Amino acid sequence: MCGRYTLTSLARLRERFALDDGAEQFATLKARYNIAPTQRVPMIPALGVLCIARWGLLPSWAKDEKIASSLINARSETVATKPAFRAAFKRHRCLIPADGFYEWEKTHAGKIPHRFTLTSGDLFAFAGLRETWHSPKGETVHTCSVITTTANALVAPVHDRMPVILTPEREADWLNPVTTPEVLAGLLVPYDPEQMLDTRVSTQVNKASLDFPELLNPPPSPENSA
Repeated sequence: MCGRYTLTSLARLRERFALDDGAEQFATLKARYNIAPTQRVPMIPALGVLCIARWGLLPSWAKDEKIASSLINARSETVATKPAFRAAFKRHRCLIPADGFYEWEKTHAGKIPHRFTLTSGDLFAFAGLRETWHSPKGETVHTCSVITTTANALVAPVHDRMPVILTPEREADWLNPVTTPEVLAGLLVPYDPEQMLDTRVSTQVNKASLDFPELLNPPPSPENSA
């Protein structure tokens, strides 16, 4: 599962993804330290293009918005066949920029948040799906979902799932409308654990309404919290 993530490196976002379209949307962005479902997030529907979408997919056939909160993630094993995702998997794939994601370790003392990043500190892209939904009132809503896969060796001790992180050289393949289903399926694999870091962070992350840089600080040691 991927239920929260970060995008703090806006200064590098335009260069990393060679964005040349979407200047108006880019101007509305700010550094985010605790992105949560149903919030508006940047996504890339095509090379060089930035759009803003709501996190939680709304298939075109959805009658109302309630379904979106249960469609923030799409499992790689069923994304090509599940009715809510199969059309987007065929025709509406996207990149969702990030620089870290959170998972929670269950302990006797409560849930301990971990932030997973690349060892390089670089931005990366989740493999995403996108849909444009038209509400009964005529509103146009752009939505997206993050694809998940089995956890790699680094994430597995904390959670059994992780978001699909695409390597930069395969991002164009993911966006290409003529990429075959077989090639697409080959992209939906766990990221190399040797290229990732696991850092414990403040338990304030547990509250989705909080969003500030100090969330990335390590939790206090037992000695200091006594």
